[in-house]
Amino acid sequence: MEQFSNILTLGLLLGGIYALVSVGLNLIFGVIRIINFAQGEFVMLGMYGAYACYSFLGIDPYVALFLVVPVLGLLGMAVYWFIMRPLQNESMMQVFASFGLLLVLQNAVLGITGGLTYSVNTPLSNITYGLGSIQISLSRLVVLIAAAVVALVLGVFLTRTTFGQAIRAVAQDRKGAQLMGINVERTFMWSFAIGTGLAGLAGVLLTPIFTMSPQIGGNFIMAAFAVVVLGGLGSVLGAFIGGFLVGLTEAIGGYYVDPVLKNAILFSVFIVVLLVKPSGLLGHAGAEEVGLREQH
Repeated sequence: MEQFSNILTLGLLLGGIYALVSVGLNLIFGVIRIINFAQGEFVMLGMYGAYACYSFLGIDPYVALFLVVPVLGLLGMAVYWFIMRPLQNESMMQVFASFGLLLVLQNAVLGITGGLTYSVNTPLSNITYGLGSIQISLSRLVVLIAAAVVALVLGVFLTRTTFGQAIRAVAQDRKGAQLMGINVERTFMWSFAIGTGLAGLAGVLLTPIFTMSPQIGGNFIMAAFAVVVLGGLGSVLGAFIGGFLVGLTEAIGGYYVDPVLKNAILFSVFIVVLLVKPSGLLGHAGAEEVGLREQH
């Protein structure tokens, strides 16, 4: 029982990481219908941005997020406007463009750093809380809390603000939204910016936990896509719950079966869920087809 409690705790903490990484990806995927393979690289840039602030400016990573997140948001704006927007009617080309961007960002950081790995040790990294035999580091607990706060704030933003409702309208019917006077291009640009900014936030908060390398984004992206599809296209709550489902599946499968097979177990669950409910746990039936219908 004690061992299972440890595994459950590990799964929840891992789920918090996946949920935080996936929320921004879900927003981009749900609104613009772009399969952004470079989202993991935006997380990586957030980590290196926090490291740069810590090393060269002496700014704690948890303070650096106020600088790094806006910069990643502006980068997201530029990426959408100059790369994704010209390919708006070519969905497959957008996929290839995002994969190309992944390689460009990864190799640019590789060239700058020479492939060296870095880590950041903040005061919070050394603080742990004990619950019986379970030890939880404060830095991981911060990620768990941040995932819940981000999901809550983004959910309120999308449902209670005028611009958030405009984003939802564009996600549901972009032509209808355009007829109602909503600037669809601007909405797409801001949605992409918010999504990349959230990836930067995830990267900053993960900096004290992981040793960073130019390839670290790949550790998150496949699980993040699983979270987005499992939770439901465009559902913030779905991404939040899906993150914990993926984290628990990895932790339980990795311990009771084989750590090497944890991804095989995860995607087996992924396939079963989609066979039962193709729209995901909290998605709406047909939502995944809206963008495709509107592009033709």
